[in-house]
Amino acid sequence: METKRKALGKGLEQLFSNEVIDFDSFEKKIVDTAKGNDIVEIPLDEIRSNPYQPRKSFNEESIKELADSIKEYGIVQPIIVKKAIKGYELIAGERRTKAARVAGLETIPAIIKEFDDQEMMEIALIENIQRENLNPIDEALAYENIIKLNNMTQEEFAHRFGKSRSYVTNMLGLLKLPNATKKLVEENKISMGHARALSKLSDEEKINSLADQILKNNLSVREIENLISSNGFEKNNKIVRKNEEVNTHYTIYEKIMCEKIGAKVKIKKNKIEIPFDREKDLERILEILGIEITGD
Repeated sequence: METKRKALGKGLEQLFSNEVIDFDSFEKKIVDTAKGNDIVEIPLDEIRSNPYQPRKSFNEESIKELADSIKEYGIVQPIIVKKAIKGYELIAGERRTKAARVAGLETIPAIIKEFDDQEMMEIALIENIQRENLNPIDEALAYENIIKLNNMTQEEFAHRFGKSRSYVTNMLGLLKLPNATKKLVEENKISMGHARALSKLSDEEKINSLADQILKNNLSVREIENLISSNGFEKNNKIVRKNEEVNTHYTIYEKIMCEKIGAKVKIKKNKIEIPFDREKDLERILEILGIEITGD
């Protein structure tokens, strides 16, 4: 896998080898390094969605707004596809493709690249996590799939995607909810806060019953938490984590650096780790540290 990724170009290698994964940089790298004849017009009716696309639905109003923009300005950035047995499969640019169809276009500019099935799945998951507002259940499924595909721990995933460990744990906990309650979360009928509180319980009937009460009585997250606490509902067993070696001597330095640069800082094994989300965030951190980058 690693050998093939390097053969595909720096864009894909950069996406998976960086300390913090950044889909925007990956796609920009592919587009910026494409030569004129690498961008071709392909028929929209020959393009099908990435089969590993985790998103089940798209915001129609958002697609219409993008379609209106395309009518006025055209496609600003080409999509990325791979050649399939019949036609093409999307790698990046699902919204642009849908909007182009709504705008009445027959073709769309595209860059054709070769990716295997696992890479297509990882790219689709990463694009959706970092670019789109997935509903909490789809987001949790995307997290779970990436963790399994790359044999990551939750902590490693949290670090690479700029999330807190507790956030990742809470998201994955949603997958334990019964299907009826999951559907309510997917349809945004109950909030992430409600779902998180319910995911701590072990009895599916009680979870579904409480979800119904949230809807009928418009209960707040605090009210549902108090209801769960006052009734003594049985909760899931807490995950027993292996004790990690922690050097408390560095805690004060981590705290000071965190306050100074506005990002989580970890000092361990003679290394300082500072995750960042985007290139702009990196530039902000470097500026605070007084580091000036000159030249290309």
